[in-house]
Amino acid sequence: MTRKIAVLAGDGIGPEIVAEAIKVLSFLNTDMNLDLVFENALIGGAAYDAFGTPLPQQTLNLCKNADAVLLGAVGGPKWEPLAHAVRPERGLLGIRSELGLFSNLRPAILYPQLVDASTLKPEVVSGLDLMIVRELTGGIYFGQPRGTRIMENGERQAFNTKIYSESEIRRIAHSAFKIAQKRNKKLCSVDKANVLEVTELWREVMTEVGKEYPDVQLSHMYVDNAAMQLVRAPKQFDVMVTTNMFGDILSDTAAMLTGSIGMLPSASLDANAKGMYEPIHGSAPDIAGKGIANPLATILSVAMMLRYTFNEAAAADRIEQAVNSALDAKVRTADIYSEGMIKVSTSEMGDAVVNALKGA
Repeated sequence: MTRKIAVLAGDGIGPEIVAEAIKVLSFLNTDMNLDLVFENALIGGAAYDAFGTPLPQQTLNLCKNADAVLLGAVGGPKWEPLAHAVRPERGLLGIRSELGLFSNLRPAILYPQLVDASTLKPEVVSGLDLMIVRELTGGIYFGQPRGTRIMENGERQAFNTKIYSESEIRRIAHSAFKIAQKRNKKLCSVDKANVLEVTELWREVMTEVGKEYPDVQLSHMYVDNAAMQLVRAPKQFDVMVTTNMFGDILSDTAAMLTGSIGMLPSASLDANAKGMYEPIHGSAPDIAGKGIANPLATILSVAMMLRYTFNEAAAADRIEQAVNSALDAKVRTADIYSEGMIKVSTSEMGDAVVNALKGA
């Protein structure tokens, strides 16, 4: 049965890194008879330039009808002067909302070949394998009311609303507990329950749901402490679950423990494991078109796609092993390069992964 992937390259380095992921996926598609088909569409700034909106209806329709979505990155200085409603990031948020992609999985894995690339001491980060589960369709990024206004004294004021319903918290809790069950059965819920009523409810619901998973050890931590602990002793965590905004910040913090944000994939899933897959880094407009971006996070994102949406664990394993093989061969893009390594371009890194697949 043919399975359709909507390919949204986006802005900045998006087209470059997505091209390498498709190169890898196309090889496996033929080699393993995966019956995957690809269809391209515009999103973000590129879509705004063409259609005046960051999420054209035809792009949304394609994503709704596809089995999975592969996204590069959106945004850049070119579009920052635009009104908030039509900025590139609204296209990304719109897809998450329209597809009901509420569970964002962000692994932070330090490959042994890159221990020296981390800014932390090897004994602190060596062996790191962490999963952050971020609630993706609620919280302050979507809460209403929001906007700007002029106060009576003429001063400008901006406001956003952080809001969660019990059902939203409950469903992300179940997602996180199930992931913890498949790993080391440890889950840390991150909140700010000491000052925010919305995360006080978050903690209460997490505790209630935790009773349904007696095999998982549940702990709670305030977000400020969690940020500190991530750089002090990150290996104390196995799975973390938190709100949309806190997850956004903590996952980028965890990314730097691994040596480069260019190494980390992500998956955003709905209730039926249909997902959108993307690297967690941004569009990096300063290096766009230079052929130096690291495509490994995007390549690893398609491995997550094969694992979580298409249940093709063997294919996913092959990609992850091929990335390891490329790193063993000392192949490095600029962001992870160190003396004695072989510096390669974006496309050459993609070729290295494909060559490793061919040799497997």
